[in-house]
Amino acid sequence: MRLLLLSLVCLAAPLSAAETPPKPAPPAPTPAPGKPEPKPDPKPDPKPEPEKKPEAEKKPEEPAKPALAPTTVAAVKKKTLAEVTKGHQHVTGLFEFYLDREKGTLHLYVKKDQIGPEFIYFNQTMDGVVQAGHNRGQYGSERIFRISRTFDRIEFIAENTAFYFDPQSPLARAAKANTSHAILSSEPVVAEDANGYLISATNLFLRESLLMVKYPSGGDSSKAVLGKLSETKTKLGRINGYPDNTAIQVEYVYENPSPGWANDGKVTADEITDPRYVSIRVQHNLIRMPINDFKPRFDDPRIGYFSTQVTDMTSTAATPFRDVIHRWNLVKQKPGTELSEPVQPIVFWIENTTPVELRDLIREATLRWNQAFETAGFKDAIVVKQQPDNATWDAGDINYNVLRWTSSPNPPFGGYGPSFVNPRTGQILGADIMLEFSFLTNRLRSQRLFTELGLATAEDKEAPVFQGKEAELCQDGQFAQQGLLFGNAALRLRGASETEMKDLTREALIKLILHEVGHTLGLNHNFRASHLYDATEIHKKEITSKTGLTGSVMDYMPANIAPQGVPQGEYYITKPGPYDHWAIEFGYSESLEDPAEESKRLQKIAAHSHQPELAFGNDADDMRRAGKGIDPRAMIYDMSGDPITYGIQRCDLVKARLKDLLSKEPREGESWHSLTQSYVALTRESADALVAMTRYVGGVYVERAFVGQAPGKKPYTPVEKAKQEAALDALAKYAFAPDAWDVPADLIAHLQQQRRGFNFRKEDEDPKLHERISLLQKSLLDHLLHNETQQRILDSALYGNEVPLSQVMDRLTDAIFLNDPATGPSSLRQDLQSEYVDRLLRIVNYGAYLPAAQAVALGEIEDIRTRLNAAPLNANAAHTAFLRYKIKRGLDE
Repeated sequence: MRLLLLSLVCLAAPLSAAETPPKPAPPAPTPAPGKPEPKPDPKPDPKPEPEKKPEAEKKPEEPAKPALAPTTVAAVKKKTLAEVTKGHQHVTGLFEFYLDREKGTLHLYVKKDQIGPEFIYFNQTMDGVVQAGHNRGQYGSERIFRISRTFDRIEFIAENTAFYFDPQSPLARAAKANTSHAILSSEPVVAEDANGYLISATNLFLRESLLMVKYPSGGDSSKAVLGKLSETKTKLGRINGYPDNTAIQVEYVYENPSPGWANDGKVTADEITDPRYVSIRVQHNLIRMPINDFKPRFDDPRIGYFSTQVTDMTSTAATPFRDVIHRWNLVKQKPGTELSEPVQPIVFWIENTTPVELRDLIREATLRWNQAFETAGFKDAIVVKQQPDNATWDAGDINYNVLRWTSSPNPPFGGYGPSFVNPRTGQILGADIMLEFSFLTNRLRSQRLFTELGLATAEDKEAPVFQGKEAELCQDGQFAQQGLLFGNAALRLRGASETEMKDLTREALIKLILHEVGHTLGLNHNFRASHLYDATEIHKKEITSKTGLTGSVMDYMPANIAPQGVPQGEYYITKPGPYDHWAIEFGYSESLEDPAEESKRLQKIAAHSHQPELAFGNDADDMRRAGKGIDPRAMIYDMSGDPITYGIQRCDLVKARLKDLLSKEPREGESWHSLTQSYVALTRESADALVAMTRYVGGVYVERAFVGQAPGKKPYTPVEKAKQEAALDALAKYAFAPDAWDVPADLIAHLQQQRRGFNFRKEDEDPKLHERISLLQKSLLDHLLHNETQQRILDSALYGNEVPLSQVMDRLTDAIFLNDPATGPSSLRQDLQSEYVDRLLRIVNYGAYLPAAQAVALGEIEDIRTRLNAAPLNANAAHTAFLRYKIKRGLDE
């Protein structure tokens, strides 16, 4: 069900925090015939029956004033509403505003029947800068709030929705014990009449009362882009009034006369015109609580929906969770039938900023989700329309779900599909999809090509923080761009046709659209989906086209470029996979009236989770970061059911293409920059494949089937011995061997970036191969020698792991120290060996590691010392002496 109809009033003139009178704005235009339909106005949506408060908890609409009032101060007679608002412009809608264009003041009129009931607050960034944690279209928080009158003031109170109390339980009388709501704002009543109260709206919207735009940096200069909020420059943009919601746009201006971050080298911000003055435009949305027959659906850990977490404080269960999944309110026109059109479909609009040549493809990709909705019993559940160029509404209007397109200087994503919900029920009330043109551009966004690993990063980066919570920004667009860069390079070097190149781009875009639309339907990531087919079948289009290349479009996947001598199959999944059909069936299939029978029905659907094609693991499970996660199948750099074999194929393909790079890549009349970029994209692909392999060493398979669902399967099973040993063999050959990263000397001499102004003043332009290869190898050691990995290898030996830590470390030491030429290790190998010794010494001396792991590390150090002592004199004596010195000093000998 859609929220609202036509805008009643639209004010475009700014109003500063100092209440500078704005310029007059033209009245809102009357909609012309054929204007795009907004989301329909749903009937107000009551809380689900179990959410009702006990009778004892109900509060009167107006708290009674104290019987004894102060008598020392003479009562001051308030002005009437008519007196205060005389000559003001009246903005109607869910909430009413009065704007005084003479004095520049804004007032909010709160009706008496708005005192007490719950409303929904939601905010989104209209425009911002990525460095400050804000980007166009970014969704903020949604929360339940109510308005209260306390004495002579009006308070805006955010409710705590994290807990549930059964209204039949006596404990419900203590529902407020030891929890706190938040009083966001308290404003004095300046006038009133028989129907309501008038208050100033300045503090409510022009300060950070409703949300924290500038979040504390915690000493990180990269987060300290915003200075002090300016009271004279912060101003209102527009106020849109609708029957069931009101939208207030504010430009928050931050001033910092001495922005140190602009010169510390950690933050680049070409998009900030002047670092002393930074603007963030935010839209506040006050929404009527929907009233309809929407039935909340509770979360199941075997299926990946976004959810609002609620804990039942009156339950004795081991898992007293009543988490509600996020989903649209789809209702069949013909209840009880196998396939029916919905009463109101999910309508997406393609924004008129979208390149014309892409619109049909975007529409086609979005509508492919209807295949999955047919599994849930709905026909044409999704409808896609085009926003006219002369539309009187814009994409920031929450009454429209919009596929938006931007071209940002420093985009934080290639695609982003957020939604906002009713926190009480999980009903999705609106959604947008942001697409970045950078996804299709043939460029890398970093000037530090040789020292920037991209996806296979050795750094343990924190998730970005927005409004006090971690932001789960989707990186699928960045993966798709890397896939295009790698795929285009690999196909060009192979001599592929123009048609093949276009097919790669087309499939990548379809997959990206499917992925981001999936988020707006409530689905979170599924990083186990890439294991649907083995390393041979995955290249056979006649097999993969029947079900989809992977189990789900919600995975991050590399471009599926065929190895040498193998016919090219599908590059990307281009329709919802088996998991997507199953998940949509669980979330959207028609409910039964009887709660007990409905619970059994959903349990029956979820009980298929152990089937291989329905495997699921999200961001909490994936192992992208060193030491994080335990199941190597929940990974973002892998492909096929055998990522080790697939990764070996990828490494061999990269080596072959690198040999042809200098002879086939350069283009007459152009700089060598494209050659350099292709080298980076190719080697990054090898690094990603190798990172995925490391996760199998000491890995543990996780099965979340419920008791009795999958007989013979255990929740935790260590990775097979053969697979761990295969991973160690591949790492030894393709990552740590003396010739693993050999690059032809003539190619290195041509890895030149194109000059631009004075950019090389910050960093020398010569190829930094030592640093790049060292970073690639460090990213692998980061995981293999991580405390969590070493401890898990020891722990899993207690329940079946057949590859002891001593064997892992022996194999690693051999890979790094064996097979050097008689003249001694190369300078690249010297870097690796020195780094490895340093890390072993840290394990020995760092108390966080288990003693058993420290003992193994010490054994490896002694083994290395023995090898060094036995090294021939001509085998780079200086390097040998240096390592002996490191060991002696590291062991305090």
